Amino acid sequence: MINKTVKDVSEALNGVHDGMTFMLGGFGLSGIPENAISELVRLNLKNLTCISNNAGVDDFGLGLLLQKKQIDKMVSSYVGENAEFERQMLSGELEVELTPQGTLAAKCQAAQQGFPAIYTPAGYGTEVAVGKETREFDGKMYVLEEAYKADFAFVKAWKGDKAGNLIFKGTARNFNPVMCGAATITVAEVEELVEPGELDPNQIHIPGIFVQRIFQGKDYEKRIEQRTVRKKESV
Repeated sequence: MINKTVKDVSEALNGVHDGMTFMLGGFGLSGIPENAISELVRLNLKNLTCISNNAGVDDFGLGLLLQKKQIDKMVSSYVGENAEFERQMLSGELEVELTPQGTLAAKCQAAQQGFPAIYTPAGYGTEVAVGKETREFDGKMYVLEEAYKADFAFVKAWKGDKAGNLIFKGTARNFNPVMCGAATITVAEVEELVEPGELDPNQIHIPGIFVQRIFQGKDYEKRIEQRTVRKKESV
């Protein structure tokens, strides 16, 4: 029986070192690999390139790595919730590659599926397309975008089994699934780890073939990035 479990986050991140490129799943603060990020902070790795939809907030998520200036380059589509990110970008301390959100997902998925590149209409005629090949299809212009290359992908799932099969929940299903298998090594942390056969095959979002290491996560904060509540009405 296939068993891809490792005992903890420390073993899961065996082999990471300075200068690597990482993919990190999640959307806002939803479904981010909290345990993997905390371990990266503890290891104090430097000169990292991080591919993620966003950069967390000042004191949580990737914001923790930014605080310690562990990231040299961020590849993201939305970065509006992190003041430290803004400061480092405007001061020139941090290299930033802004990518349309759909293109970011598609470039991850291309890497996952073994395609070297994709054509997308997003960004044509803008700074996004500068220096890139463009081509016309059926009267519409497209930009050639190369698939991402990453050393590790860190994802977080709701449930997983020891063979690496994963089920995501809610908003966590946005970027986590397309990053599975898109790097040399995919590490999955899960809220609940079960035996093979316990997950309904019809509910599995990512098969274990895309995952190399899986472990039971712990101490999830699951912060809410922006809380909006209705004012209490007077009686």
